[in-house]
Amino acid sequence: MGDSADERVEHLADAISKAKVTDIPTDFDALSDDLDSEEPETKALPEHACAYCGIDDVNCVLQCLTCKRWFCNGRGQTPSSHIVTHLVRARHKAVMLHPESPLGDTVPECFTCGSKNPFMLGFLPAQDSAVIMLLCRNPCNYAANTKEVEWDASRWAPLIENRSFLSWFVRIPSSATQRNAQPISSAQICKLENLWRDNEQATLEDVENPTKEKELPKTLVRYENAEQYCNIFRALLSVEEQYDKKLKESLVQHDVAVRWEPGKGRSMSLWLRLPQLESGEMRLGIGDELCVSYTGSLASKWKAVLKVSQFSPISSMEVACDVPQYLQPPTDCTTNYTVEFVWVGVTYARMKKALSVFLNLRDCMAPFLRKKLLGFPTGSEQVQFQEPKRYTAPGLPDLNHSQVAAIKSVLSKPLSLIQGPPGTGKTVTSATLVYHLTQMTKGKVLVCAPSNVAVDQLTEKINRTGLKVVRVVSRTRETMLSHVRFLSLHEQVALMPPSPEMTRLKNLQKKNGELTADDERRYRNLVFQMERKVLAAADVICTTCSSSADRRLENFDFSAVLIDEATQAVEPEILLPIVRGCKKLVLVGDHQQLGPVVMSNKVADAGMNLSLFERLILLGNQPRRLEVQYRMHPCLSEFPSNMFYDGMLQNGVTAQERLRRQDPIPWPIPNMPMMFYQNLGQEEISGSGTSFLNRTEASSVEKIITLFLKSGVVPEQIGVVTPYEGQRNFIINYMQMFGSLNKELYRSVEVASVDAFQGREKDYIIVSCVRSNDRGGIGFLSDPRRLNVALTRARYGLIVIGNSKVLCKNPLWYHLLVHFKDRFALVEGALSNLQPSMIQFGRPPVEKHKVTPMQRMALQKTETMDSLAMDPIHAPFRSLGATAASLREDMWSSLSLDAKSLSYTQSDRLTKKMTGGEDDLDSLDGFKSQASLEDELEDNSADALFPMWGRKSVTPFT
Repeated sequence: MGDSADERVEHLADAISKAKVTDIPTDFDALSDDLDSEEPETKALPEHACAYCGIDDVNCVLQCLTCKRWFCNGRGQTPSSHIVTHLVRARHKAVMLHPESPLGDTVPECFTCGSKNPFMLGFLPAQDSAVIMLLCRNPCNYAANTKEVEWDASRWAPLIENRSFLSWFVRIPSSATQRNAQPISSAQICKLENLWRDNEQATLEDVENPTKEKELPKTLVRYENAEQYCNIFRALLSVEEQYDKKLKESLVQHDVAVRWEPGKGRSMSLWLRLPQLESGEMRLGIGDELCVSYTGSLASKWKAVLKVSQFSPISSMEVACDVPQYLQPPTDCTTNYTVEFVWVGVTYARMKKALSVFLNLRDCMAPFLRKKLLGFPTGSEQVQFQEPKRYTAPGLPDLNHSQVAAIKSVLSKPLSLIQGPPGTGKTVTSATLVYHLTQMTKGKVLVCAPSNVAVDQLTEKINRTGLKVVRVVSRTRETMLSHVRFLSLHEQVALMPPSPEMTRLKNLQKKNGELTADDERRYRNLVFQMERKVLAAADVICTTCSSSADRRLENFDFSAVLIDEATQAVEPEILLPIVRGCKKLVLVGDHQQLGPVVMSNKVADAGMNLSLFERLILLGNQPRRLEVQYRMHPCLSEFPSNMFYDGMLQNGVTAQERLRRQDPIPWPIPNMPMMFYQNLGQEEISGSGTSFLNRTEASSVEKIITLFLKSGVVPEQIGVVTPYEGQRNFIINYMQMFGSLNKELYRSVEVASVDAFQGREKDYIIVSCVRSNDRGGIGFLSDPRRLNVALTRARYGLIVIGNSKVLCKNPLWYHLLVHFKDRFALVEGALSNLQPSMIQFGRPPVEKHKVTPMQRMALQKTETMDSLAMDPIHAPFRSLGATAASLREDMWSSLSLDAKSLSYTQSDRLTKKMTGGEDDLDSLDGFKSQASLEDELEDNSADALFPMWGRKSVTPFT
């Protein structure tokens, strides 16, 4: 649109006037009710007909400007209008009205910045005239008051509401029209969108007659042999790998603006502005590779593969890459760059190799552990050890009774599970255990976890005991700052006296700026030899599960292996450190908190989102639970203890130890630092189209944080937890625009997903629930494990912000809200004058049982034991048949909350069809990187029988 901004406003206002739009929004359903009884005629559909249902009313359709298909603003059998459904699934973000519509061929775009993203756009009416203006939500709306016409930014309303475009902008087809349209379900739409990615000409007929795909094998509780075990996981890994690869390689950003700054030495720092980072569509880490190319005309074409070296402390959408001068970068050009995500499959290759080692090398671990992993019956094997006089390790805090009991049990067994609920000293217990393992074993102890954060925490604690600890990090992370960097392998190598040859090569490099290929190879070999010397002298080696397969650790056997966060890794990842000669295995985790992350829905449904920790529980291995929590004020631990841990959590801190003299918040009940703050603002779809935000809640968050900061609370000790990436970004930007204090203070407040806070704590936690709609859907919030994590991060105070009228429709949230209300901590009103909420909840909602992967495995386990007991070929399993029923009862004490709510008898079988579903837009928003959003749109999907949190839908028994 080449018109000026003022002309665009006049054009839009004139078009609305001609269309006789007098009340915004207007309901057009009544205009076509006379068509109710007419039968649709079979005719060729015009080009502008909805690609889903065939509706061709020019007043009801919009064209997607990316793929040029047309879609209607009706819902049909889906929870969102067809145009919104398509934009979300395809991640397209520009539309145009039909030329014959009342507003003509209008392309909605921001009056100020020209953004065409409909998920960001809204209309803003002038205060004293009939003129309206389209503005993006942030930041243009909040700058509207600077225009010549007086605007009221508080009256801004989104162009998309309740998952449909506003009816004054594009009409919603009448009920009769939608009934006569081609019926199409959410599942069919999902399949059709998938087909369009490979075949633009695909139709609904192709969906109804699909080519038969090979069914994925499902994981088991027990395996017949190692070959079956490896074949199943290898097949699932291959599908997951291809899905991950395709997803990451599809993340291409065009027309990227950059800036060049001097870097280290002779290199330059290339700062890239990537909106996909802010929207959550792309997640990057230090060392990730990006393919950056210059496509403009001001310089020669340029292309290079670069590694992410740092993130901007100011903007959440900026990252930097170091560019050596020899690459001859076009430093005078700052626009017209293209950025592609480079996929690296090292971890997948390592996991597949670990499976091969497990299959082909029987001595890669102790025979007892091998049998345990396969689920074979084994006797109780005890390890003889000399009991230490004192279980507390040097440099670490004294242990409580449950920690001592856990360590005693672990030292006496070749396989142990430790369950560490929030704040129970899991890291201290693990570090103490490692200390004792080094005393009783001759070999080295390998300590692993799926994440670098967890490994660093363990490394720090173990180092306090006086043991020789080496932290092995991947080459790409060697430049990253860390509080345990001095223990890292490359730092310890740097402290060693160099050989004469090493000195010669270093001097040569300084003189010439670089080494020849032969000299570079010789230099790397010398470094490798020095690394091996450091590792050989170590008592304990700490690294991630993936890096345990690093070539620098080859030929080292580890008789004892401890894996922290074992419930957050897929089983092949856990296998990586175990196949290094493990004879004693300790898995530490909490299956009531976060589980493994699996990208592909198909792979997750096949069971790979069940951790080895949980599978071993199903096989009868009872975990040792730590029972004394030292983090939370006692009032904060009460609900999680009763709801998730059978009321067994004891408080190792008193209420007085968790109270401040001058509390920053006027808590509803003094000396009880918790409250649910009622907010009734409506949810909105975020700019990414795959997440949600809530502006009212964001405003409340900013006000509460400002109160904290004014009272002297350190900003680093305030955390904001929200399950939605859209809300996370909106809160960060909102605080920068409207926070009344120094902007640097707000930047130091961490706003992150539940996953980012796993295993961590803050003095004060604010939880923004976001979901608030007329349908009552709460999506991701219904997952008990994520709620458990969110509620257990705070030490001194917890504030939950949400709409209790919507949340109370979920059984879990109902009990939480009643918990707050019974303690007069459910409040509303201004923060300076909080009043108890008068809301009445009535009877608790009927609970719909969610079938988790662990439940499916539990059912499979009992059926397998019954069948094996009847099979003469499997004589060793025969005794298990008689005890199957009792095991069915016993296992529930260790299962997750959902599993506890179910009890099955011998005749209970999963024979009924699973239906029902949740309604989140992005199946992985808030905790997973670039993810398919396809499965959270449908309210009735039968595809996700056993979803993980945030994946597809809940699936009640019907």
